[in-house]
This record gives sequence, C-alpha cells and structure tokens, in this order.
Amino acid sequence: MRTPSPQETVEIALAAAGGDDCVVIVERGADVHVRWADNALTGNGSGDERRVSVVAVAGGRVGAVSLCGPADRAEVVGLVEAARSAARQAPPAPDARPLPTPGAGSPHWGDPVPAASPTVLTGLVDQLAAGFGRARRGGRVLHGYAEHRMRSTFLGTSTGVRLRHDEPAGHLELTARDRDGFPVWTNAVTTDFGDVSVAALQDELDRRLHWGRRRFEVPPGRYECLLPPTAVADLMNYAYTTAGARAAAQGRTVYSGPGGRTRIGEQLAGVPLTLRSDPTADGLRCAPFLVAPASTPTRSVFDNGLPLGATRWWDEGRLRSLVHTRDSADELGMPLTPAVDNLILEGPDGASAADLIATTRRGLLVTSLWYIREVDLATMALTGLTRDGVYLVRDGEVVGAVNNFRFNDSPLAMAARVTEVGRTVPTRARDWGDAVARTAMPMLRVQDFRLTAATNAV
Repeated sequence: MRTPSPQETVEIALAAAGGDDCVVIVERGADVHVRWADNALTGNGSGDERRVSVVAVAGGRVGAVSLCGPADRAEVVGLVEAARSAARQAPPAPDARPLPTPGAGSPHWGDPVPAASPTVLTGLVDQLAAGFGRARRGGRVLHGYAEHRMRSTFLGTSTGVRLRHDEPAGHLELTARDRDGFPVWTNAVTTDFGDVSVAALQDELDRRLHWGRRRFEVPPGRYECLLPPTAVADLMNYAYTTAGARAAAQGRTVYSGPGGRTRIGEQLAGVPLTLRSDPTADGLRCAPFLVAPASTPTRSVFDNGLPLGATRWWDEGRLRSLVHTRDSADELGMPLTPAVDNLILEGPDGASAADLIATTRRGLLVTSLWYIREVDLATMALTGLTRDGVYLVRDGEVVGAVNNFRFNDSPLAMAARVTEVGRTVPTRARDWGDAVARTAMPMLRVQDFRLTAATNAV
C-alpha cells in the first residue's frame, strides 16, 4: 500500500479526528554521511527518518502519541484513535487553552519533500583525499565524521493551521594524531559544505599538534581560561534549555528570585553579553513556528503552530526574558516569549582567537568540553571534562599542552566572570549539540574557571 505524503498524512489524521481538537506533526528527514580513520575513508551511508505525531484534545485532556517509520492510511487513523483514547484517560491538562488560529500559512506547503543527495559531500571527499596525503607526509593520522541532513516538518491543526519548515544542516568533526598519539580536534558547521575547507581545519590542527610537543603538568585550581565557541555553546545550551519561566517563578532554578519572583532585570554578565534567538538568522534558520509533539517544562502542545520571532534572552548582560508558554505568560503577567530552536551569543569586542591569546599573560586555552552533567539545578552547577587539548599560554604565546581536567562551574556564575568576548561564529556544541543544534558563539575569556581535578582523559 502506498505511503501517503506528509501533506496527505496531515489531512487523513485531521479527518479521522472528526470535530475534536487535534494537532498533527509529520517529520521527514534524510541524511548522508561519511566516516574516515587512519587517513582513509572507512564508510558512508544514508538514512531516512519518518515520524508522525498526533495530539488529541478532549475536554481539556490531552493524549499525545507518535509513530516512527512509514505509516499507511490505516496506521495514521489508528494513531489518531490511540491519541483520542489516551486523552479520554488523562487528567485535565493544567495548561489547557484553545489551539492557535491560522496566521500566515506556508506558501510551499504542497511542494515535494526535498531529498538529501550524496553529491553534497562529493567536494568534501575530494578535499579529504588531499588531506590524507598531507597527513601521511607529516607523520599524522586523521579521523572524523561528516553528515548532511535535510529535515522537513509539517504541522496541521483542526483550527486550520498548515505550516511547514525545510531545514538543511551539516557538520564535520576532525581529529588528528601525531606519532605520540596526542589527539587534537576541531569542527565545522555548514548548510551545504561549500564553505568548509579541510585544509584550513588541518592548519589549525597542525598548529595545536606543534603546541603539544611540549608538555606541562598543571595542578587543579581556578584559572583564567579561554573557552572556544564550541565549549561556550555547550554551556549556553544548558543556560537556555533550563530557562523556563514557570520553574523560575516556583523557586526551582537559578533564575528564581525571592517571593515567587524571577530574576528578570538582573545583571548576569560582567560584560555586555547579548543572548538571543531569531528564526531568520543567516546560517541558523529554524522553524518560525512552535513544534511540540509532547509537552515539556518550556513547551506546551496547546501552543503548536504559535508564530516565533526574534527574542533577546539577555540584553547587554541583563536578563531580559525567560522561556514562556502562553499559559505561563498569562499566569505570571509577562510578555509571551516561546522557545526558539537556535541560540546566538554576542558581545562588544569581536576579537579573534589569536588576539585573545596574544593578550593573555598567563592562562589556559581549552579545546572542548565533554561528559557534562548537571550537579545542581538551583545554582546551575555543572561538571564535566576538558578534551583533546588544553594549552598553557604565557605572555601572549602558547607554550605547550597540559593535562586534562574535571571542571565544576555554573554557566551563569561564569558569565559574571567574563572579561573579554571574541568574534561570534557559527558552531555546534560538542557534547550537548542535539539540545540546540544551531548556535553561534564567541570565544570567552573567563576568570577563575574552576578546574577541580586533573584527569587522564584525552
């Protein structure tokens, strides 16, 4: 039996819902990828992802179910019945409210679903072949992974909303090792790989391998650290995804103030940092409407299809907004600021990484963070490891590599100790990149970054 198109799936599900309130979300994804190790390609492949989610509303009660994989007409109808049955058995939803009514629709709603083509990686593979030769001549080996994804999201509701978003995205991770086995790592983000230079990435890795020829043991302690954009993305992802307004008003997070208030209006950063989201940001475009297959602390299924716009979360270092659903915004009497799926951190300086190193008297240059875990939501304390290179900087020069560390610090406490901000560039968080995949971050100079133990991790 023929699998219905995403648009047909939406209409089949809504028709099966009859007169009940219903949200249908169809997600289609295709990806192509390539892997390499020991200076040779080791594999490539492609994937196709399909998911249908149905949210049924009955008398203020909600049932949400999803099905992964191709779904024929009977399966779609069965999914609707399962969601309606779940709604009948559910307790009343505390955030129940009418579904949004149609605004501006998506003019390309009826277009075919775009495919991810293997040819998008052809130029990259050619660059890698040259890179492998260069690495062999230098006595080094390259390992890595690159992926390109095309995601299409279709959202339809019983109130007449019909919205669609197509999103291409790609990223690359490249690791190099020398004869001593010392690993160095870097990454790149892109929409089509036309702007990725393997040679430039190798230049950076060669520079770090050269730095690593000298090794120093450094004890744990509090150090001035230069945190690169990918590490900043990991920390800001957590600061953003835990910024729910209702949890803050209930006194459960670092954004909580006294007496049931929040910290809106407080100065968080020591320099004028601006943290913002914008669905139309160049290179970071994301869905301009809210998508919620299930409710979370910062998203409500009743807000599906809600238009999203540019939002400032921090404005020149001051907390300006927390993440609201319609229900929490009404309850707290605050402007509606829904979650947006990208994140940008900017500051006034815009210095290059080389400039920041050149003005460092004594400090540590970090490559990336890994295995990050929450310690205390109330203070936003995190712990994790440095990985693939920490370097000692003295009098404006990198003088060698040092051991890795376990860190314990809070992104908000850290923001208060930022003294200099680099140039904002597109990046991807290495550990928590799936939380908010589309980010642009600067390098930050942070005073007294808390490194609590030396580790043998590489």
